Amino acid sequence: MSSLFDQGMATRRAVLGEAHVDRAEAAKTEFDQPFQTLITEGAWGRVWSDGTISHRERSMLTLAILAATGNFAEIPMHIRATAQTGASKEDVMQALLHVAVYAGVPKANHAIQLAKKTYVEMEESAT
Repeated sequence: MSSLFDQGMATRRAVLGEAHVDRAEAAKTEFDQPFQTLITEGAWGRVWSDGTISHRERSMLTLAILAATGNFAEIPMHIRATAQTGASKEDVMQALLHVAVYAGVPKANHAIQLAKKTYVEMEESAT
């Protein structure tokens, strides 16, 4: 594997957590291997590994972009990642308020509902 892949995997584990990445790696098949390599090198090795802005800021940006573009399936995963990135509930709400103003209230509302449900699940699993 390339050093970009290795850096991406390290960042992916730091942001999403060991257990999540281990499950994803165990589910990887020959078919989706090229896609997994692409996101590990591109998203995690280049974008998330760049030190220009913090993981907290990237977390907020990612959640806002996911909500604004209607890519709701990824929101719970990135809400769970806030435990590692340092983005607080207040940070997330501010990002989603921006979505409401600039991309639409229905998208923000749906993202907020997903975030609320995920935060409850996180709190329940912590106890």
